[in-house]
Amino acid sequence: MRDMSQVLERWGGWARSDSSGVDYSSIAAGFKGLLPQDSKITLSCSDDDGLIIDSCLAKLKSRRPDEYELIVLHYLYQISKRKLARNARCDEKLIRIKLQMAEGFVDGSLCSLNAKLFFE
Repeated sequence: MRDMSQVLERWGGWARSDSSGVDYSSIAAGFKGLLPQDSKITLSCSDDDGLIIDSCLAKLKSRRPDEYELIVLHYLYQISKRKLARNARCDEKLIRIKLQMAEGFVDGSLCSLNAKLFFE
């Protein structure tokens, strides 16, 4: 079984890098003041792995756009679950549950593709 938080953290590092070739908006709508200012050394994945994960996230976006948005905000823009809950005016537990459901969807998509990621 995969550690989906590690998989998605590596995807987020890959998507933030300039070499990924995937263009994400530089700021998420409504979260301008919430982005961390300091940059840390982040883990990344290979281009092949990043594109595979991106295709799974595209499936998630078409079926569950709210969960896709949480994945992008948390793993790509590195917004904490607590800040996401505060902005959504809901309990942090609900954010955690939605993130787990989204991570499970991505894991299922990777399994259905029979994808073997390089860093596993």
